Amino acid sequence: MRLTTTLAASAALAVSGFAANAGGLAPEVMEAPVVVVEEQPAGSSINSTFVIVGVLAALLIAAAVNANDD
Repeated sequence: MRLTTTLAASAALAVSGFAANAGGLAPEVMEAPVVVVEEQPAGSSINSTFVIVGVLAALLIAAAVNANDD
């Protein structure tokens, strides 16, 4: 009986030691995270403020021309 318990205890220790080292002792390899880069939508090449100022300038010039005709 004493031999059986000794063999069972040594078998349990051997199996638990093998399971603890099953993955190996090498460091884990971590993959780089995937980064999704979203591109900005293509915008206008001219600033909308310049368009508004240009339209206002054209209206003022047209008003000045009409004022001089009278």
